[in-house]
Amino acid sequence: MTIKTEIKNQIATVTLSRPEVHNAFNDEVIKKLTETFSELSKDNNVRVVILAGEGKSFCAGGDLNWMKKAIDYTYEENVEDSRRLAKMFKTINECPKPVIARIHGTTIGGGVGLVSVCDVSCAVSTAKFSLSEVKIGLIPAVISPFVMRKIIPGEARRYFLTGERFDASEAKRIGLISEVSLDEKEMDKKISEWTESVLSGGPEAISACKKMIHDISFLNTDEALELSSKQLAERRASKEGQEGIKAFFEKRKPNWSGVNY
Repeated sequence: MTIKTEIKNQIATVTLSRPEVHNAFNDEVIKKLTETFSELSKDNNVRVVILAGEGKSFCAGGDLNWMKKAIDYTYEENVEDSRRLAKMFKTINECPKPVIARIHGTTIGGGVGLVSVCDVSCAVSTAKFSLSEVKIGLIPAVISPFVMRKIIPGEARRYFLTGERFDASEAKRIGLISEVSLDEKEMDKKISEWTESVLSGGPEAISACKKMIHDISFLNTDEALELSSKQLAERRASKEGQEGIKAFFEKRKPNWSGVNY
């Protein structure tokens, strides 16, 4: 089993389960992660997803044996292989449910790509990161659109080109992760706080907010304002929006379960 999925109290925990290779991904992991997040995106019983790694690391990027096979691929086969990888990152990135990364140990190459497609992330202080593709004559091509939108503009130049390792505090400084915790116990407490915050919001509003973030990032100011004005009007007129506003003025918790249809 390469991926483990557990759903409890509207929270799905997806765990990379190849600890013997530091959760490096291969064809099977790519296929399974894509399928898993596609299914979770449609599951109304899931409100938030936690992405974690089993064993000593979060994710060491591409499996060496998987990459070794590419030596004998034709150009066309390599393109198709890369497209499957790109689809995995895109599927996670566009998941309508908030995705939280739980990071420990080592996170390398494509593992950094996984972090970059999560909405919120927490790492223990001992975690290490690297975009090391250039060290083996490759480039962080497929993950670059996601990493470059996540981190401080310009920092990609340094870390893409040097391949140097950096720690959790630096990962937070450049915007790759959200928080740093002293240990895994503190990290799980922080993640629990985030999941509770997500569950207190309107399910449809959360999904609409994620879509808005992605849509607006590609628009100029005028286009963004026009789109966001329409989206706000839609939310105000929705059953969920009406319930949220009424609950606020009536000083009660909104009954989100009563407006899911």
